[in-house]
Amino acid sequence: MSIPPPPGPHQPGPAQGPTPAPDPFAPPPQGPPPHGPQPYGPPPHGSQPYGSQPYGQPYGPPYQGWGQGYSPQARPASVNGLAVASLVLGVLCCFPAVGLLLGVIALVQIKRKGQSGKGLAIAGSILSSLGLALWVAVLATGGLSDAWDEFKKGATEGTAFSVVKGHCFDAPGESLEDLTYDVDEVPCAGAHEGEVFGEFRMTGSAFPGDSGVSDAVSEKCYQLQDAYVMDTWALPEDVDVYYFGPTRQSWRLGDREVTCIFGNTDGVGTLTGSLRADATTLDADQVALLKSLNAMDTVLWEEPEDYPEDDLPGYRKWSQDVHDDLDKQVDALHAHSWSAGADKPVAALVKDMEDARGEWAKAAAAAADDDVDTFYIHYDKGYEYVDGAATVTARKALGLATKRPVYDENEDDASADPRDGGLDV
Repeated sequence: MSIPPPPGPHQPGPAQGPTPAPDPFAPPPQGPPPHGPQPYGPPPHGSQPYGSQPYGQPYGPPYQGWGQGYSPQARPASVNGLAVASLVLGVLCCFPAVGLLLGVIALVQIKRKGQSGKGLAIAGSILSSLGLALWVAVLATGGLSDAWDEFKKGATEGTAFSVVKGHCFDAPGESLEDLTYDVDEVPCAGAHEGEVFGEFRMTGSAFPGDSGVSDAVSEKCYQLQDAYVMDTWALPEDVDVYYFGPTRQSWRLGDREVTCIFGNTDGVGTLTGSLRADATTLDADQVALLKSLNAMDTVLWEEPEDYPEDDLPGYRKWSQDVHDDLDKQVDALHAHSWSAGADKPVAALVKDMEDARGEWAKAAAAAADDDVDTFYIHYDKGYEYVDGAATVTARKALGLATKRPVYDENEDDASADPRDGGLDV
């Protein structure tokens, strides 16, 4: 059964044969569109087949031209920025609490706005949680403090040397007075530029300046020197004291270490052999004698700076201190059991010390209105035993240095007087 075509213009009948090819330049059909279903086959005359729109005419609906861009429904969802930030902080583990918070906020925003990045937010939250747990563990176990100490140690490497007391080294600079960040440890038996004889820590919150560090060195390093080289007569004349201390920059990082060093007086020469002469290298007799002699040297160096004519009361007080210390050292030398060959020389030295003790007692008892010359008489006699013949003999018997130190370059050994200056070390 065939269905007749609906009425309308230009509709071919079913038995008319093939339809001639449409004229592409023919005008479009006029009037309302035909009603009813259209038979299969080529479109009616005047309609345009696909791909044959007139020149210059855009394709019609339902297709949209490329020039208009994608529709909003075709655009990809944006990535949530907080999710990215959470992942970055989680990987770096620097602010884990912030990374965890950003990850939670990102998940809420992603769900509400339909954004992408859920996986990033979840990963960032997990990594930040692990980082936060790690930080809590580090704080609980003190690991952060240890890490900070290691950082400061590295930052202050310029003054915190690997060489310690008793070690010798060569410095990379041209002089021991140069700023040095590292040294090379070498055996003390051979030639070396420096020997560490002590260390101490400075205190205070504010950097005292280079002069403040130097003042601390004058007070501490020379005390450490006497403990390291108990036989002060054994120090060579070409030895001087140097130090490596904190700078203004390293002080801010907590550096307070000062290293006391023996070096050549010219700063560039070398030393040979260790200068150490303390309880680790000396025997019991040597240590006992040097302790007493060095204790007396210490109190003698505390002599007032003014002349007795200007400060007789101060000299009288100091003379009493010398007397009291002599009393202690005489008792200590008497109490020690000396080896054969050392007992008689030491006994002779003790006798000189007892005589000197009496002179210092008389000097301390001088009245303020007495003639100053009377004070000088006892003062000079009290000094006679210091570095005298009995001291040299006792030192020789114990195997210690016997060459008297030169306290002033204009004086020879025999006329040396400890009141006129100190060793240039």
